[in-house]
Amino acid sequence: MEKIIAQGAEARIILSNNFIIKTRLKKGYRLPELDEKIRKQRTKSESKLLEKASQIINSPKPFFQPCIDGASRIKMPFINGKKLSENLDSFSFEKQKNICREIGKNIAKLHDADIIHGDLTTSNMILVEDFDYVKKAINNKISLLKPTSKKVSSLTINNKSVSEANLSSEGVYGNNPKIKGKFDKENLGCLYFIDFGLGYISKKAEDKAVDLHLLKQALEAKHFQYWETLWQEIERGYKLSKESKKVLKRLKAVEKRGRYKNNY
Repeated sequence: MEKIIAQGAEARIILSNNFIIKTRLKKGYRLPELDEKIRKQRTKSESKLLEKASQIINSPKPFFQPCIDGASRIKMPFINGKKLSENLDSFSFEKQKNICREIGKNIAKLHDADIIHGDLTTSNMILVEDFDYVKKAINNKISLLKPTSKKVSSLTINNKSVSEANLSSEGVYGNNPKIKGKFDKENLGCLYFIDFGLGYISKKAEDKAVDLHLLKQALEAKHFQYWETLWQEIERGYKLSKESKKVLKRLKAVEKRGRYKNNY
């Protein structure tokens, strides 16, 4: 059974059998040959970014789909969690801070790999709190996950039982290098980044600063009650980046340009 769960100007998102199928839409104002070429290129680029990101942070690992009837598609696992844009404000203040610190850490990892997300908002972040879902996801090898709950006493990875006692605060599950992340009871769930449709690769501090600037603006607009404190937590997490000082300094310059434009 298929269900359309989102549609924008660029793409339609369909839920089908616990998978997401993202289809880039045709543009009538472009020549058909050019339109197909552009959609194929952008689909391929996004798929590669998702593949790379899923090796670094929690994000859905895609199964690249060939073009069918001229439509460029990406198939990926459905992440069954809470969209932060709709739920962040409902969590306790301490949990909000923990989540935002984790957001900063994840962005630092992406930026250190020169991945620019391009649309960093809480609408593109999902928190999975159901540990049973995490266990199932790992067993099905659909993604890299970071379980951080004690709802069950053991976890099965590659047909081997791993007890909570073996979940080190410093390491990974057992010796499996494919399961990244640590067991940390201060973190309250698995944070996922989704939708890399506007993403690209760049080493420039300017591009990384603009990525952060977009998130800061989104935080102020959508989560205005505590946005300044939450942003401080994001910066705190981001400081794990090897270029954090350079990028955060550049962010201040980007913000000054924005204020200058707003005066005219």
